[in-house]
Amino acid sequence: MSQTRPAVPHPDELRGDCVNCFGLCCVALPFAKSHDFAVNKASGEPCRNLQDDFRCGIHTRLRDSGFPGCTVYDCFGAGQHVSQVVYGGVSWREAPRTARQMYEVFPVVRQLYELLRYLTEARGLAATRPLHAELDRALARVTELTAADAATLEKLDVAPVRAEVNPLLLRSSALVRAAAGGKPKDRRGADLVGKRLRGARLRGADLRGALLIAADLTGADLSLTDLIGADLRDADLSGADLTGALFLTQPQLNAARGDAATRLPEGFERPAHWAR
Repeated sequence: MSQTRPAVPHPDELRGDCVNCFGLCCVALPFAKSHDFAVNKASGEPCRNLQDDFRCGIHTRLRDSGFPGCTVYDCFGAGQHVSQVVYGGVSWREAPRTARQMYEVFPVVRQLYELLRYLTEARGLAATRPLHAELDRALARVTELTAADAATLEKLDVAPVRAEVNPLLLRSSALVRAAAGGKPKDRRGADLVGKRLRGARLRGADLRGALLIAADLTGADLSLTDLIGADLRDADLSGADLTGALFLTQPQLNAARGDAATRLPEGFERPAHWAR
């Protein structure tokens, strides 16, 4: 008898659900005292702000409390999957012997869920219709990997999986950005830290992995741009147009600055710290 293939997550499942997570990002991940974090914390050490119910005690005032780094992180749904599916709802507090393994499994699943997030977005675009069959197979493959047991996930090397998925995402990007017309700018991986790009015409540009830290993108046209992996920390997006931007994530927006005039793709929330 053939085994039933796991159902591909719904797009709504590809975002963190802290209520159903064991605070894994607050325990498993390390951070260093810096502009982003007020203190040092080692991997496996619970954050001092983590409460008994696995909720953050300063969630509504993270930025003012010296933890802006927490506001730009998203597990893409990996936290609740590891907590409720891989470990069956039994936390590291209830079963301390599982803690070390759980902390190793979480970042692996987080990478898989990030891939699911990008693949799901690509599959939902009309322009990628010629690739829908391939995208469906990739989605099923990555979903199947997330359904593995803890021991398998702990040893899983995600790099080859990324190597398989990335060309498909590149082809999807090219199909979508072709609608921009002309010859879109190729700034893939470009160092644009602090650059003055006010009003720049970047429609359909490839900005994959570009360093846009503290860049002035006020009023820039970023519609139909590929922003996968772009570093937008402290970038000024005031009045910028991100309509149809590809592979943009909420954490990227949370790391940037903007205002009420910034045009966002459908489904994104305007960060609370942005100017009104």
